[in-house]
Amino acid sequence: MKIRMRLARYVAGGAALAMGLSLTACGDGGSAGGSQEFHVLVYGDATNKVEKQIVETFNKTSEVKAVLDTVPGADYQQKLQTVINTPQAPDVFYNWGAGSIQPFVKADLLLPLDDMIKKDPGLKSNFLPSVFDTAVVDGKAYGVPMRGTQPVLMFSNKRVLADAGVQPPRTWADLLEAVNKLKANKITPIALGGGDKWPTLMWFEYLYDRVAGPGLFKKAVSGDKEAWDSADSRKALGMLKELVDAKAFGTNYDSVKWTDQGSAALLASGKAGFELMGSWAYSTQQEASPEFAKNDLGYSAFPAIEGGKGDPAGIVGNTNNFYSVTKKTKHADAIAEFLKLMYSDRFVTSQLAIGNLPTTTNTEKHLAGATNPEYLKYQLDLVGKAPSFQISWDQAYAPENMTPIYQAVQQFFNGSLDADGFIKAMQALTTA
Repeated sequence: MKIRMRLARYVAGGAALAMGLSLTACGDGGSAGGSQEFHVLVYGDATNKVEKQIVETFNKTSEVKAVLDTVPGADYQQKLQTVINTPQAPDVFYNWGAGSIQPFVKADLLLPLDDMIKKDPGLKSNFLPSVFDTAVVDGKAYGVPMRGTQPVLMFSNKRVLADAGVQPPRTWADLLEAVNKLKANKITPIALGGGDKWPTLMWFEYLYDRVAGPGLFKKAVSGDKEAWDSADSRKALGMLKELVDAKAFGTNYDSVKWTDQGSAALLASGKAGFELMGSWAYSTQQEASPEFAKNDLGYSAFPAIEGGKGDPAGIVGNTNNFYSVTKKTKHADAIAEFLKLMYSDRFVTSQLAIGNLPTTTNTEKHLAGATNPEYLKYQLDLVGKAPSFQISWDQAYAPENMTPIYQAVQQFFNGSLDADGFIKAMQALTTA
């Protein structure tokens, strides 16, 4: 009942969104569910150039055409939820697997891909198992990886760091020292798109992982609410407060956004020294500030925390993005052929060209020919050696928890919520 009620709320405004989607279509056009086409809904960003290429490649040989619809990243999740149970629902849509699709599975809106996989085992065997399984719900596959693995990294402006006598921090103490040196040079130490809220969440994810190890969050997301009130949880919150109080993020971070490239611009222009962001930041900088990306964009792992229980090699982020298929589609066979392109050589080389690292079994053989092999090899080693890969909190929990999570992290950072308030907010989240 709760799932149906939630989806009913999302239906409101579906007609208006359908009009908006028609304006952003990148394919041959037409209405959703057309007799000779299927619609593919994706998160709008710099990576869309590859999705456009793949759609064009597919449409050259298929009688049933794919139509690509893009929604700006800041609006994507809400708009997907608005149309997913309406006649305007896409046939195929971008998601993060895990908790992001569980409500749709429970509401019987998604098509299990097991029959497709029986006909073409490559839809599963050509992807790394640990990644593919992120979109398996109740033993059934509901997604095929469609971009690249997305660990969160510490990006930096190498010129700014050099001017301040700063090295990429290996430990938390190094980071605090770097903050002081950058402030002394009148540089905002860390760019933060706090206006989007999810970039702020990344700091919580890594602090909790480094202080407590991945076990605390696993307990919390499985329903153990006491995990949030543990000594490790309070220690992580205390360290975050220390960083905020040190003005590491400046004073106006809540008015800056990643989705309009505001925080990325701070880093590229030399107004900030660091930014904690997903690996997609490389392709964003490559697109918006190519000279900076080529000459001065640095990257490193999140620093270790002395005395922490978490392995310094552990990472957080998104294992990948996925294409899932809605049950209402009339073109399952054509979509199966489209999904096969997600492990093609063309797909892999195109993703590598913009700094994304596909999680296909044929990725490594293409690394040497990529335009940025050093960055890609760094990512591959980071992911390959990681003892744990914690999926983002807002994707591990069901979508209904996204707003409460964002509110809690933002309010803790701006001081309107103390540790007790943050803990209570997290304990109030719903679990499966």
